[in-house]
Amino acid sequence: MSELINKQNSTMSKKRRKISKDESSLWWMYIPAFTAVSLFIIYPFLNGIQISFTDWDGFSQDSNWIGLDQYKRLFSDPLTWLVVRNTLLYGVGSTFLQLTIGLLYALLLNRSIKFKALTRTIIYLPVIISPLIMGYIWVFFFAYQGGALNDVIMWLGFDPVNALGNPSVNPWIIVLVNTYQFVGISMIIYLAGLQGISKDYYEAADIDGASAFQQFKKITLPLLMPSITINVVLNLIGGLKLFDVIVSLTGGGPGNASQSMSTFMYTLYFRREDAGYAATQGVLMTFMILAISLIALIYFKRKEVEA
Repeated sequence: MSELINKQNSTMSKKRRKISKDESSLWWMYIPAFTAVSLFIIYPFLNGIQISFTDWDGFSQDSNWIGLDQYKRLFSDPLTWLVVRNTLLYGVGSTFLQLTIGLLYALLLNRSIKFKALTRTIIYLPVIISPLIMGYIWVFFFAYQGGALNDVIMWLGFDPVNALGNPSVNPWIIVLVNTYQFVGISMIIYLAGLQGISKDYYEAADIDGASAFQQFKKITLPLLMPSITINVVLNLIGGLKLFDVIVSLTGGGPGNASQSMSTFMYTLYFRREDAGYAATQGVLMTFMILAISLIALIYFKRKEVEA
């Protein structure tokens, strides 16, 4: 009996050692990803923090350590708050519109309708175009001289409008163009979530006499929360670091009226040769995106329910 027990213990011990060895070998698979993240994200970020404490112009070999002077300048600069406001508008505005329109598209295309595949393709098609090219395409629509919008307005007998040159209008045009381009991604994520909801819930709700709105509120929306969480985080990050569309549509102008934090950093570094201050703006932008994304992630994760 004791021999049998010893044999079983020996076998189990061998299995544990084998499992432990297999698990330890899996850790080696993290090395390529960790190396890439360290080289291309962590090291540049730490280097950016170091530069933010200097007066480096971005091109010379020398720079001077000036402590917190760039951060004092950051919080006293009125342009900082303008670009932060614009960045929040691009991030939150684009996220709200993409969530809403993407959900409507998904609900429509989750039904049995004609040309469903073709419609999905048309909605998703702008995603594959470069954001820079997309911006230049829309310039032909909103341009003051020769733009399609003004051609229609003048044909109706009104004076042309300078939409891209109006600082109270052009940030919203940027939001709309960004939404138009990336709403297809939100739609696809929603469709995946909708197709994962069992039809049994809806059949039970029909038997109970629930209306379409009640089914959406009590079944669809709660079970779609994982898709909403993914959409919110992806769209927030994409909108808050928006760059290409702004460059092609307005160039950040007129003046600095439509600058985001990304385009403002580019202007500071390459046009004003003020790399130290650009790095300070970059540090602020990183922590702002991190904080907003984490808060949104935690909030929407708590709303998720098990199917």
